[in-house]
Amino acid sequence: MFRLWGKIMKSGHLVKDLTVTSTADTRTHRVTASLADICYQWNLAVPVWLEVNIREFSRGKKTRFTRDSFVETIDFDYLEIQILEE
Repeated sequence: MFRLWGKIMKSGHLVKDLTVTSTADTRTHRVTASLADICYQWNLAVPVWLEVNIREFSRGKKTRFTRDSFVETIDFDYLEIQILEE
């Protein structure tokens, strides 16, 4: 089973967290669908994957989306996603 953990952090504190699952065909589809689900549940725009996010995620199965990744203004420091189980 695929599980993705999303966390919103502000001033070094965990503000929200959520774990979602996906049964999509490929790993890329599972990640993007899970991220979209997390953002939908938190009423956030889905962040843009920057080059730094792609590198971090491919190396360590987690990445942080900062203000640069969002089109809208955010009131937190970053959104972090991490694969818990594949």
